[in-house]
Amino acid sequence: MIRNTEKPLVMAVDDTPANLELLQGILQKQGYRVAVFPRGAMALKAAAKNPPDLVLLDIMMPEMDGFEFCRRFKDYPELKEIPILFISALGDPANKVRAFSEGGLDYVTKPFQEEEVLARVNTHLCLHRAKKALELHNHDLKNLVKEKVEEISDSQLATILAVSKLTEYRDDDTGRHIERTQIFCKKLAQKLRNNPYTDISPAFIDDLYHAAPLHDIGKVGIPDKILLKPGKLTHEEFDIMKTHTNIGAATLEQVQARYPGNAFVNMGIALTRSHHEKWDGTGYPDGLAGKEIPLSGRIMALADVYDALRAARPYKKPFSHETACQIIREDAGTHFDPAVVDAFISLESEFEALYDRMKPD
Repeated sequence: MIRNTEKPLVMAVDDTPANLELLQGILQKQGYRVAVFPRGAMALKAAAKNPPDLVLLDIMMPEMDGFEFCRRFKDYPELKEIPILFISALGDPANKVRAFSEGGLDYVTKPFQEEEVLARVNTHLCLHRAKKALELHNHDLKNLVKEKVEEISDSQLATILAVSKLTEYRDDDTGRHIERTQIFCKKLAQKLRNNPYTDISPAFIDDLYHAAPLHDIGKVGIPDKILLKPGKLTHEEFDIMKTHTNIGAATLEQVQARYPGNAFVNMGIALTRSHHEKWDGTGYPDGLAGKEIPLSGRIMALADVYDALRAARPYKKPFSHETACQIIREDAGTHFDPAVVDAFISLESEFEALYDRMKPD
């Protein structure tokens, strides 16, 4: 006997009352709960309301034979995994094969032995219960793994943000520049996804949002006397400043060597290296032009410039939102991808509201 605090429910479907009475007596003696039905339609309605743990099914019945019952029973998502054992006087191989093809798990030929029926019932109930337990275990395990992966992912992203902000703390008072540009990038990408870059995926947007804080990570390698200089940089100093794109990309490429298929790391390399490229090819470090520049870099470029224009720096006063927008419009097709500028124009009010809400103290 199987061991369980709740007694299994066995459904028996047969149009012969004597057979139902016999099966009911055999099963109840062994402690099973039993539901008997002389018609398939009645049994289907009852199973839909109260699913059994196993079905014993005759084949030759009026209105709905056992094959049709089995097929319709398996159409119910909540019933399709319940084992069905055919009990029939039809002993030829063709009917047995059909019974299995319709979804039956076993076949007993009438007249049957009580011991055989009980052995098969008990075996299939045990297997069914074990299968459900395994599915539940796998479901719980999958959820546990998902939770752990999310925990790891969240902690990694928090670490990345913290490391990225080290540069921000060195770079005078840019206050929350990283958080603002993250959101700017996400909004631009979402707008571009509708038009014209319809191939932008949700995964691209997610990776862009999380990789955006890395864009200036290479500034950790720039000397303070250059990074914090209050006046205009000399030509030589600016050449050194420009190397922050290479330093940041090279740092991330070391991570890429260990995780070559990681889309987030690859995104970080692309935007870190290319966010100072210009649409007309006059940017740095590689002089890329147009769509040679990674889309992530083109989006990051506009987000970065808008935020820089609005911020007060040692060498300049902050520009108003209107002035920043005018500068960006004028640089469409030279500094910026025109499509990214169009997306920005449709989001101008959101950018202004976001900057004002998250502006430096």
